[in-house]
Amino acid sequence: MKKRWKILFAEEERTMKLQQALGIHPVICRILVERGVDDFDKAKEFFRPSLDNLHSPWLMKDMEKAVDRILLAISRNEKILVFGDYDVDGTTAVSMTYQFLQKIGDPSLLDFYIPHRYKEGYGISLAGIQYAIENDYSLVISLDCGIKSVDLITFAKSQGIDFVVCDHHLPDGEIPPAVAVLNPKQTDCFYPYKELCGCGVGFKLITALAERLNLDESMVNEYLDLVCVAIAADIVPMTGENRVLAYYGLKKVNESPCAGIKALMKVGGIDRNISINNLIFIIAPRVNAAGRMDDARKAVQLFIEKDEMAALLLATMLHNDNDDRKEADLNITEEALTIINSDETLVGRKSTVVYKPHWHKGVVGIVASRLIERYYRPTIVLTQSGDIIAGSARSVAGFNLYEAIHACREHLLGYGGHFAAAGMSLKPDQLEAFKQKFEDVVSSTIDPDLLVPELNIDAVVKFRDLNQKFYNILNQMEPYGPENPKPLFVAKRVEDFGWSKIVKEAHIRFVLKQEGTSFTGIGFNLAHQFHLLQMRSPVDVVFTLDENEWNGQKNLQLKIIDFRLSDN
Repeated sequence: MKKRWKILFAEEERTMKLQQALGIHPVICRILVERGVDDFDKAKEFFRPSLDNLHSPWLMKDMEKAVDRILLAISRNEKILVFGDYDVDGTTAVSMTYQFLQKIGDPSLLDFYIPHRYKEGYGISLAGIQYAIENDYSLVISLDCGIKSVDLITFAKSQGIDFVVCDHHLPDGEIPPAVAVLNPKQTDCFYPYKELCGCGVGFKLITALAERLNLDESMVNEYLDLVCVAIAADIVPMTGENRVLAYYGLKKVNESPCAGIKALMKVGGIDRNISINNLIFIIAPRVNAAGRMDDARKAVQLFIEKDEMAALLLATMLHNDNDDRKEADLNITEEALTIINSDETLVGRKSTVVYKPHWHKGVVGIVASRLIERYYRPTIVLTQSGDIIAGSARSVAGFNLYEAIHACREHLLGYGGHFAAAGMSLKPDQLEAFKQKFEDVVSSTIDPDLLVPELNIDAVVKFRDLNQKFYNILNQMEPYGPENPKPLFVAKRVEDFGWSKIVKEAHIRFVLKQEGTSFTGIGFNLAHQFHLLQMRSPVDVVFTLDENEWNGQKNLQLKIIDFRLSDN
């Protein structure tokens, strides 16, 4: 797939000042300035993350009310239900909060509740409130959900059940009538950092509880591994507090993870230092698979389990769920591509909408993302549930998917989501009209450039710039994530040594040189461009800098993302 290359801009004067202050390579200073790190103090905070730099939890609106109500419930021996979403963010938040409350209250008066993805849907559910009523819970703490559940929390209140809502999703105009609503995205909440995940908001709550009770901070920090998994999985910005929490959480994952994470690492085949990427691509899918293919309660059971053998058994169950998810994902993706490829009209569209009634609803969102890898355009994958068609949508960078679906609302029973992802339901007799309307809306509103994926390149470099010292400083920019991605470089007028070759049919093993300096590299799924190297003309290559270890020897190598012929 052709890609657009965009070299990011950093102001030269600020870059030079930072280089003078830090004494490191100007290319790295350029990257830092691009990311808002433009003086010595910001650089110190960036390169030396400290838990001391976390904001006081008491700055969050309603924190006093939340802590007061929870401690009142504990003092009165009220029953407390910890309620959370079925994804990684929700299940880690529930596991953390539930375990902490066990330490400060009577464990027999405490339970947790995860709604079933298909029987109850996302967020606070009527079934969950009925469970609380039937079992005499008078306080519910919701995590990673609740900010939009005005009617259900109103109903719970009428039944004598109080709510403390911990959420990070954008609120609507009306806030639910909870005793306390912890959400930094509320317009009247002046908490300095707005991008916490749901588990991060929960971490602030237990931090405040610990401070009120004069408990040692270690009683809170022991859950940083769970917070880190949530930050990685929920794709929140890797900036500010998220970066500090992820940095120390990753340290805990590698040094003393809880039994559940340790078991997931084992079934995932991780026997080395774990990275944020490992959490995203190995740990998170296994946790999410519990809710996609079965019941997410077992994800919480895994995270709160103390016995390593019992944890390994639960992790194996999640691993098997993930295998089932992968098989369903692969089969549905192949079927969907067959549908598109067999119809030239569908191939030429600006959007993708595909439907089969038998597709597993737990993986249609993943399939939508897979299809975008092949046809880079707004994509909806639909299946059938009873008499209703329902599905998930994913967008391409820069296109407001929610607004496009909103424009098709006349054909829908319901819809929800945000800029990049959404879900919807409709009656079968509206399917064809919805497909056409969605295509009309997308084709008339999308900028054609957005249909070509963009590579945001941090800097132009020379091969001679790339040495071990340079790489070591790059490593100190971790953990990487949104708004702090792994730096992407371009080297221009690079020559092939003549030893580059296609490996495993789809990839290229590069051997490249520029002005007397050579590097090896690997380019995954770039074999279709190999003919450009055979032309023996200079090429420009876009890459990240990696380290390869072989037979105990470590060497820098390039991970080639894209390449093209150089301009004359």
